[in-house]
Order: sequence, then structure tokens, then C-alpha cells
Amino acid sequence: MNAVIHSLLETDLYKFTMWQAMLHRHPATQAEYRFVCRNAPAFPLADLADEVGRELDQLCQLTVQPDELAYLQGLRFMKSDFIDFLRIFRFQREFIDVRTDGNTLSIVARGPQVHVMGFEIYVLAIVNELYFRRFDRDAAWQEGTRRLDQKIALLQAFGSEPARAHPFEFFDFGVRRRFSGAWQAEVVRTLKERLPHYFKGTSNVALAKQLNLVPIGTMAHEYLQTYQALGVRLRDFQKAALEGWVQEYRGDLGVALTDVVGMDAFLADFDLYFAKLFDGLRHDSGDPVEWGEKALAHYARLRISTHGKRLVFSDGLDVPTALGLYRHFADRVQLGFGIGTNLSNDVGLKPINIVMKLTHANGQSVAKLSDTPGKTLCDNETFLAYLRQVFNLTGQG
Repeated sequence: MNAVIHSLLETDLYKFTMWQAMLHRHPATQAEYRFVCRNAPAFPLADLADEVGRELDQLCQLTVQPDELAYLQGLRFMKSDFIDFLRIFRFQREFIDVRTDGNTLSIVARGPQVHVMGFEIYVLAIVNELYFRRFDRDAAWQEGTRRLDQKIALLQAFGSEPARAHPFEFFDFGVRRRFSGAWQAEVVRTLKERLPHYFKGTSNVALAKQLNLVPIGTMAHEYLQTYQALGVRLRDFQKAALEGWVQEYRGDLGVALTDVVGMDAFLADFDLYFAKLFDGLRHDSGDPVEWGEKALAHYARLRISTHGKRLVFSDGLDVPTALGLYRHFADRVQLGFGIGTNLSNDVGLKPINIVMKLTHANGQSVAKLSDTPGKTLCDNETFLAYLRQVFNLTGQG
């Protein structure tokens, strides 16, 4: 059977951007990441354990190739010493463990964060593709093509609507939940060819390189969560993380993620300094309209024009939802829409809702208090209670 992952660029851009920041600023951090399936699969994921193990063996043989290093070096925010690190980097199989617990598939990556943080997206892509290989590929491609044509037709019809202050732009964020690597490539290639005015990039670095698209991404939850365990006062971890990002990227990659302890607690830390330095904010949980209105009101209080800022939506989007949000906000702020599963795995089969999240850093629990109930992932109720108390978030998550 063909390997699922063929290149170490076959991951989200933000894995590289967070990786560089942690290598430069906190290279000694130890971390643990755990795989979780949040819904009921059609068959036990434990059945995939042996295949997952073999795929990880293969992943740990891969290195970043010279042409790939040259591509990354061409991104102005990638530093030369990080490229040199990637030149010699190889995943270590001893840092990731695959086993079964009844019908449950258990995958744990544990070790130096700069050696284990990269596993996440590859693991999710591997589990997804192995899972969906057990279904009828041809039927899925046929249905997926039909649905993709519908999305394209919807966006082409949208083009006849009156112009608004800011354009509609969307991106592919589908590596982690894709039906297969080949299907994601087909979708992205098709969107580039047929919707060039709207489709502006992909988080998949390999596809961005291959198709001459803009690679999209800045930071994920793990970056901010790590700062909960880096010795700063817990109440100040968001400010410390944002400041670390500013110092690392000096104005590049300026979209901040807001929902590690909820939007209200984020905005309390996102003062005039950060609001001016960052280009915008990314939504990943909670009601998107309510979130966007809070963001705009915050900028208004700080007397910052929102026409120079961007709101990026990325929480379970489909095309109709993205268009609805666009119509609501487009006359007031720049927008971007990162669509994942609904692009890369809308083929008539029920997707599996899988994640691989940071659970510990430096031996200490870390957590996300999501604006969406059920998205919180932490097995330490004492730490969760303390985090809620520190940020005055009783009952959240």
C-alpha cells in the first residue's frame, strides 16, 4: 500500500511557524500530545493500529529535501538557522507510541517539544486516510466531485452580487481531516483553476509549493497553551505568548488566535499595543457572528479602524456559512475563510472528528477553555478549575 505521507511539507504552515518560534525561544520544553476521536467511527479505530504504526515508521525515514528547503527559505519569515535545523531533522520513532485500549486507538507523542510537535498533522492525515481506504474510493470521488461542482457553482453565482467594501477570500485548511492526499490535491487544484478570484491559498505547504499558491497559517492553540507552563504568571500567559510572537516575526504572520481561554479573556489581554501590532484575529470556536461583533467593538473602543484589520473564520465552515458571514461583516472589516473538512472530505461519507492536542508541557497540564462546549481537552480537573478561576470563567468550556 502506498505511504500516506510522502513529504514533510505535507502539513499545515503553522506547524513550521510555531516550530521555529519554539526552537528559538523555548527549545528545552518537554511536551506531550494525545490523539482523541470525538465522534463514533463506522468501525473501531483500534483496527488501524498496526497500519498507523507502519506509517509512522515510514514518516520517521523522511527528511526535508533540498528543493523543499529552498522553498521554505524563500518565505521571508523563515530564519536561516531554522532551515539548517530542518536540513538535519528527522522524526524519532521512540517519541511516539501507538497502542489500543479495547476499541480505542491511543497515540501519544512525548518528548522534547521541538521533536514531537510536528507529529500532529501527519498523525491525523494518516489516521484519516487509512480509515477511508476501507470505503469505496471511486464512489467517494464521484460524489465528492459532484459536491465540489455545487460549491463552485454557488460561488460563481455569488459573483453577481453587489460589491462590498472588502473582497471574499477563502483558503483550504483541510490537511488534518482530508479523505486522502490525492483528493485534497484534486480539490485544491480545481479551486485554483476555476475560482481564482476567491480561492487564495492553502495551509498545506506541499500543495502551496506544488501549485504556486500562498501558504496560509500563523499560530494554533498549542503555541499559546505552551506558555501556561513556561514559568510566567498564569494570568499573563497570553500576553507572554503574543509578545514572543511579535519578537519572533516582527510584523509578519500577524493573525492571532483568540479562543485558548475564550474571546472575552483574550480581548482583556489584547490591548492597544497588540491590537495595533497584529493584523487581525482568527475565530475557532463559539458563535462566529457574536465573536466578530466583539472583535469589531474592541477595535472601536481602541479607536482603531477595522478596515485595516482582518477577521479569519475557521471553525467548521462550509461555503454557505462563509458567504453568510461575509455578507454580515464585509463592509466593515477585511475577511478570510479557512475551510477544512467541507472541502477536503465532503464525499458523502461521515468524517471522523479527530484531534491530537497538547496536554502537558514541562510536566504540567495545559488546557484550552473553548467558547464551544465539548472542545475543551484536559484530563486535569484541578488545573481546569484553577484556569477558570484565574480568568474568571466559572462554568466555561
